[in-house]
This record gives sequence, C-alpha cells and structure tokens, in this order.
Amino acid sequence: MKRFMLTAMHSNAGKTVMTCALLAALKNRGIKVRSFKCGPDYIDPMFHSRVLGIPSRNLDLFLQGDEKVKETLFRHGGELAVLEGAMGYYDGMAGTESCSAWETAVRTGTPAVLTVRPKGAGISLAAQIRGMMQFRAGQNERRNVQKPDAYRNHIPLAENSGIGGILLADCSQALASYLRPILERETGLPVLGFMPPMKEAELGSRHLGLMTAGEIRDLSERIEVLAEQAEKTIELDALMRIAEAAAAPTDILADFAEVSEHIPGKTNRSGRKELTPDKQSNQVLQKPGPVCRIAVARDSAFCFIYEDSLEALHRAGAELVYFSPLADRQLPENIQGIYLCGGYPELYAQGLSQNSSMLQSIREGILAGIPVIAECGGFLYLQRELEDDRGRVWPVCGVFPGSGFRTGRLQRFGYQHLQADQESMLFHTGEKIPAHEFHYWDCTRNGSDLKSVKPDGRNWPCGYADDRTYAAFPHLHLGGKIPLADRFVQCCREMNMW
Repeated sequence: MKRFMLTAMHSNAGKTVMTCALLAALKNRGIKVRSFKCGPDYIDPMFHSRVLGIPSRNLDLFLQGDEKVKETLFRHGGELAVLEGAMGYYDGMAGTESCSAWETAVRTGTPAVLTVRPKGAGISLAAQIRGMMQFRAGQNERRNVQKPDAYRNHIPLAENSGIGGILLADCSQALASYLRPILERETGLPVLGFMPPMKEAELGSRHLGLMTAGEIRDLSERIEVLAEQAEKTIELDALMRIAEAAAAPTDILADFAEVSEHIPGKTNRSGRKELTPDKQSNQVLQKPGPVCRIAVARDSAFCFIYEDSLEALHRAGAELVYFSPLADRQLPENIQGIYLCGGYPELYAQGLSQNSSMLQSIREGILAGIPVIAECGGFLYLQRELEDDRGRVWPVCGVFPGSGFRTGRLQRFGYQHLQADQESMLFHTGEKIPAHEFHYWDCTRNGSDLKSVKPDGRNWPCGYADDRTYAAFPHLHLGGKIPLADRFVQCCREMNMW
C-alpha cells in the first residue's frame, strides 16, 4: 500500500490546506486515495472527508495503541494513503516525541514530506530542515524499530527522520524558484513544488482551530481551486514515488493475516471477498442482526466523533441511529443507548435550549436508565445551563447540576489517563483508560467519579461514571485496545432485554 505523511516543523504551517489540495488533485487523477489524521484532531478529518466523499480516520498511538493504529491504516488505506501529521513532526506528549507524527511515521513505515512556510528565511531554512532530518539520529535503533529496505535503498529518504521531500506552502513562484536550488543543495532533499498564497481558497478559523467543513458554504469550489493549483505547481508523480517507498504491511503489522482479509483484492478464510473500504465506510458491517439501537448525536453542534469509534460500535453489534439535538423534536424510537459526542454546543446554545421537546426527551430517557456516553460538548449539554459565545446563559438538559461557562483559554488540554476506584459501565476498578481534552468552556460541577492523570503526574477528580453513564470532558476512543465499545453495547443490550 503506497502512502506518505505530510508534516511540518510547527502548527499553522499550511498542512491542512496542502493535504486537501493533494487529496483533490490525486482523486482527480483517478487514484483511489484515502486520508488519515495523526493525533486526536476532529476538524481536519472533516475537510479530508469533504474532499474525498468518504470518511477520514484518525491514527493516534496514545488513544488507540500501536497495533490498532496499524490495523486502521492497513484496513482502510486503499491504493494510496495520505496521512496529515499533527503539530510539529516531533511534537508529542509532555515535551517528548512520544505519540508524535514522527513516531507514527516510524511505527507504520511511512515516508514523510515536510511542508514549510518559507517567508522570512533563505539558507537559514535549510539549516532548520537539516535539524529536522538529523534530530533523532539513531533513535529508531534504540527503539528497536526495524527499518524496511525501502528506507535504505528505494528512494533517498533522510536517515532517522524518514523525510523524503519538501513542499513550500503560501509561497510565491519567485520565492520558490529562489529557494529550490538552495534547499536541494544544502539538504539533499527534493523540493516537490509549492502552493502560492490563495485568498480564494483560505479556510476560516476560530477558538478550536479551523471552522468545520460543513460551515464553509463554497468549500467544494475552494477545494477545486486548490486541486487545479496543485496540478500546476506540485510534482505529483514525484510524490507517488516517495509513497512507493513505504514499508509493506507484512513488515509492520504482526497480525497482518487478520487485517489483510479487509484489504481490496484479498480473500478471507471463507473464500468470500470482503467489502471494499468505500463500502465499509458507508454501510453497517454485516452481522446476524443488531443487539441494540444507539442514538448518536450528529449535527452542527455535535460533530466531534472518531470514525473508528462508530465502526467499533458496529462491530460490537449496535445499530447506530443518527439524530440532531438541534433540529429533531425527540430521540429516535426504540433506542437502548445515547451517544452525545463533542462539538460546539456553546455556539448553538440558544437553538439547543429552545428545542424544549428534545431536552425533555433526553432528560427523561437518561433518568429512566438509558445508558449514555456524553463527552465534552455532550457533557456540557447535559448540564443545567450553558453560556453561549456572547455571554448569554441558556437552560439545557438538566441531567447534571452544573453550569457551563466560557473561560477564554484552553482547559486541561492534552492527553491523560482516566482511572476509576469502582466498577462502572466503561471502567474497571484500577484500569487506566487513555483520553484527551480540548475545550475552552468549563463547568461548575465536573463530577468526581474518576481521576484524570496527566503524563507529568498532575491529577484531579472529574466526571460522572456509574453502571449506565460516562459523562465528562475527556474524549474517549472506542476503537482502541481497551474494548470500550463492547462494554457500552453490552450495557445497552441488557437495557434491550428488560
């Protein structure tokens, strides 16, 4: 499976715009391209999905674990996989490279292409790139990560970093022509092209990053402009040659025989062809029949959910029924579970509050014992009241007694482990569940059933967790190595057996 990762030296280097441009251009060439985002980001995959028309998936070593990341990549990678890195290439947990885009590239045998915004530097830019290439000299060997032959011979990827080329973002043609010979001479890496400043293709931003793809009305037109420009000024054939240097799945994934059953062209043990990734992404996986129905919130206010979490619920036996807390009047009928994911309820607090029949439906359903997962924005929605982005306070579901309020800065940002002192729907006593927080709103009553522990040892009580509930700010990945989806479905199934 051919693949490459787009990465950068820091955030805001133009990775997402560059990724969308390349995805669209490669798709226009008829290539069956698939997309992935390294790390816990929800917004960038929405743009990938709009470009390709199929879901994009996250690859997160902390939330999923090493083997689950590889399974996700090789189950859904298609003919060509394009991975978008997070933050800077080496930026990982707690000031280390752990769980960074670089570690993801190393563990999956994926070549990297460095996206650089070059304004204000000439040959000094080459010095920075050389530093990126040599920063972890010998680190792969110390980690006992085997380098595939492709990294040594197939194409001149930088030893230790896996960087195989440079792309210039937000760069004029004149500056690209000036920098190209300098960078190639000083780094030994090919400059594969550039994308010029393009006001007509900019993507808007706000407090959690880019605006979501659904909020940009002319996004399709902007993406097409990006694709046309990429075809003109980026050497797509050279990118494909770098992608061919990726390690074979059999060299990377220990249990490749199991995963290979789901790769196009492969046949499973029964001799039956599996669904292609396109169809897998848009159909319920074939099972004897669902054991429960779970209502999943999905609209402009609730849109932060991992595709692999949904697939894990499918595999566990759930039928997922999507609904809009903004537009629908009540919960779907005959459900045994509720999944309220994160998003931007604070931006839609008035509409959510004024949909009183939905508030009542959710409150009565949860108080009647329907199992619920409510993460971050979903957790805020279940409080007594919620402040919007203009400072107005609105009543919401009232399942919990807190008030959600704006803080103006990130709260408890980053990876953490959740620990429980007692058994609950998702947590076993003493178990450590990987999670992630990313929010600017906080709450007056955050709960105390769990303990959140950061990598540096800082910790605090948080959340509500009992035999029917997980409600807290931290986001969970239901498709990781700990079977959270199975536990949730089992609880919902028991509800169905009443």
